[in-house]
Amino acid sequence: MSLSIDQLQSFAAAAEAGSFSAAARHLGKAQSVISAAVANLEIDLDTALFDRTGRYPVLTPAGERLLVEARVILERCEHFRGVAKSLGEGVESRLTLAVDELYPEEALGGMLEEFSQRFPSVELELLFPLMEDVSRLVLSQCADIGIMWRQEILPPELGFHALGWVPLPIVCAPDHPLAGQVRVDFEDLKRYRQLMVATRSDSEEKKRLRVAAEVWWVESQWVIVELVKRGLGWAFVPWHVVANSPAAAGLVSPKLAFQDQDWPVPLELIWHKQRPLGKAATWLRDRVSQQALPVPER
Repeated sequence: MSLSIDQLQSFAAAAEAGSFSAAARHLGKAQSVISAAVANLEIDLDTALFDRTGRYPVLTPAGERLLVEARVILERCEHFRGVAKSLGEGVESRLTLAVDELYPEEALGGMLEEFSQRFPSVELELLFPLMEDVSRLVLSQCADIGIMWRQEILPPELGFHALGWVPLPIVCAPDHPLAGQVRVDFEDLKRYRQLMVATRSDSEEKKRLRVAAEVWWVESQWVIVELVKRGLGWAFVPWHVVANSPAAAGLVSPKLAFQDQDWPVPLELIWHKQRPLGKAATWLRDRVSQQALPVPER
């Protein structure tokens, strides 16, 4: 059996146009070429695709079923051509983006939707490491671009762009001792267990938000909210996680006596200076740089 793309195109065009002559006009070919292509396809498949007893050809049951498969093959061929064209224009075949959960998923989703429309052939891997684990992935070139909370000391090999601040309100369960206080001071926070996000390495970065003497380290902001709901401790949690987590319903966010706003954490975009970015990565870096962080509703 020897099938060709031309045969499948002729078959699909004839089925969609309703006649071989109309298919020929659509494809810009002679009717005899279309008729021969379909006839040869039927010979190769040993299956009748059209019933030609009437004035116009009508798909047989086998033709109806095989038309579905033919369309899939033709669509993948177009995708194949698109990928080849993109590669020829300097667009990467694959990108890896590492994003800390501090970055609001609403902003991320909107940008990636636009990215998909502009670069449909690029395969994307989306990772969610925490804190300095993001910079380690970019530094080791396991990720092309990273979004992370700002490190005190950033390796010189990495370029960066400040993105803004993400507020981290303090949250606790309604029956937690902190929930009954009008204002919570620093000494109050030290008395009760704190739930904190943890990287997979022991570093000073992970301790920057530590206040309490007793700490549980958790590798997910979303799981922290669940543990807070169960009264296992208090935590600083990104506002967008609190707003979107079902477990956050009913949690209390007491006011801090030592500052007039939620605890702010700075975010930055990073990339490796010595790793050239292709068109897709460059577009994504610029798009993230221009994206304003959402403002939490009060």
